[in-house]
This record gives sequence, structure tokens and C-alpha cells, in this order.
Amino acid sequence: MNYEAMFSVVGVLSFVGWGALVFSLVSLWGLEPELDYSSLSGVSNGFSNMGHLLTGWIHFLAFDLFIGAWQVERSVKVGIHHIVVLLCLVLTFLFGPLGLVLFLMIQSIKTRSIDLA
Repeated sequence: MNYEAMFSVVGVLSFVGWGALVFSLVSLWGLEPELDYSSLSGVSNGFSNMGHLLTGWIHFLAFDLFIGAWQVERSVKVGIHHIVVLLCLVLTFLFGPLGLVLFLMIQSIKTRSIDLA
């Protein structure tokens, strides 16, 4: 596995993602109606705009990746087997909070405490 190449690719992808976020905001300033978060219908209408949809999707991917990285880091510190962590990562990627809650439960059982640090 070439770690330098992976580092470069991830850096470029991150740069592209952050660039997309910035440009989606720049293109929307003053041109779009205010989003309505008071109802599911309002949120759905907000995401009918491609710029809003892209921003939401990038947020979804970045946040789940951040949580997954935290899970891996914590699992190494507390000694959770990598197969168990892999299950949590898959659930985090597919179902977000479900994978995180499972990981927190396993970590609590393993350490006999609730520790988020």
C-alpha cells in the first residue's frame, strides 16, 4: 500500500470537497429563497436545489468520515477488535447514528465506563 499516494489523493479530494462547499455558497448568496427547516416538506423543497443537495451530501460524507476516523482511533486506544470496528464503520457509513451508538455501546462494555475523549 502506497501511503504517500493515498495521502495525496485524499488531500486532493478534500480540497475538491471544500471547494465545492465554498462555491455552492458563493453561487447561492442572495439568489435563493431562505430554507425552511420547520417541516419535512420544507427541508425536502430546500434539497430540490442542486447546490443545497450537494452541500448536504458533502456534509453527510464528511461527518460520517469524521465519526468513522474517531471510532478507529478510540478502538485502538481501548482495544476493540478490528472486525467489530469494521461492523460499526459499515453501519456508520450506511445509517450514521446507528453505527455510532453501536460503537459507543461496545466501547462502554469494553471499558466499563462512558468515555468520549
